[in-house]
Amino acid sequence: MVKGKKKVAKAPLRSKVAEKKKVVNPLFEKRTRNFGIGQDIQPKRNLNRFVRWPKYIRLQRQKAVLLQRIKVPPTIHQFKQAVDKQMATNLFRLLDKYRPEVKTERAKRLKQRAETRAASGARDVPTDRPVMVRSGVNTVTNLVEQKKAQLVLIAHDVDPLEIVLHLPALCRKMDVPYCIVKGKARLGQVVRRKTATCLAFEKTRPEDKTQLNKLVEVARNNYNERATDIARHWGGGIMGKKSQAKVAKLERIKAKEAK
Repeated sequence: MVKGKKKVAKAPLRSKVAEKKKVVNPLFEKRTRNFGIGQDIQPKRNLNRFVRWPKYIRLQRQKAVLLQRIKVPPTIHQFKQAVDKQMATNLFRLLDKYRPEVKTERAKRLKQRAETRAASGARDVPTDRPVMVRSGVNTVTNLVEQKKAQLVLIAHDVDPLEIVLHLPALCRKMDVPYCIVKGKARLGQVVRRKTATCLAFEKTRPEDKTQLNKLVEVARNNYNERATDIARHWGGGIMGKKSQAKVAKLERIKAKEAK
């Protein structure tokens, strides 16, 4: 030991707290599980990530990702710009008044017509069909070409999209108001079918004129008069998370070098 240096006293010992011993039942032996290959049965896990999904689901998902990645031209991208919730509710509220008649309603109408003919003994006079919304691509296209359509509704998720791709341009050319609505299934529900690509108002009752005029005005402002703006906007071009992280990393390095 070197002379002249004092020895430092040791720190006082803490009073040891007596640890509680676990009471082990000798009847039950502890057996740790080994989840190696060919050993204990694996615990139940959520295997959704490892499921081999059906081909149509995989194609749907791949298509959705692909549409985000690649650049989408304006003619196709315009179908992503659907009407807002408020206008959609007003549209479908009006559409419900112009649903096609059911078989029972039609049978009732024809029966009444037959009874009046039998009672009067006069010639058969055909009864007018109730005013209803028109559906189908060919019907709607003809109405637009003849300028008889008052308002055209196009579904945003038609597959293949080429079926209705011509309609927005045709509506703008013929000066017919149009709008893009979310859901071909929702449009189909109006005309009592599974799906419908597009619908058109041809005639309306006098009491619904003001409501339709308001919807037409909104449709014109949002779609017909925004033709140049719609033609300018491309869609897609959204990178994946890994690519975005890489680009962000490179930008950070460039920013550091600039300083």
